[in-house]
Amino acid sequence: QVQLVESGGGLMQAGDSLILSCSASGRTFTNYAMGWFRQAPGKEREFVAAIDWNGGNRYYLESVKGRFTISRDNAKNTVYLEMNSLKPEDTAIYYCAAAPSLLDVATMTVEYWGQGTQVTVSS
Repeated sequence: QVQLVESGGGLMQAGDSLILSCSASGRTFTNYAMGWFRQAPGKEREFVAAIDWNGGNRYYLESVKGRFTISRDNAKNTVYLEMNSLKPEDTAIYYCAAAPSLLDVATMTVEYWGQGTQVTVSS
């Protein structure tokens, strides 16, 4: 089992920056690729960003490229999502996820989910 706990969400204004954190515990953190997903009200959960076990490869949703950066600190068992130039359309619950491979994360074939953290961006 892997337990994932997100933190860092909040109420922001358009153009602000925010960093989400996801702390993992349980099985070996480096066994997993990690990702961030989001779900806006009335919409399906969507992939946002993924990172492989050592940070060598990263994928992003097209609409967040250049604004969001995913990173991980394996010594701290933590994955981050740095969000810059926030837009109202970024409003959603953001979920952290763990999967065996980068492809699994990108295709939402996830083994473990966090409970989510709310990000609200006002215009």
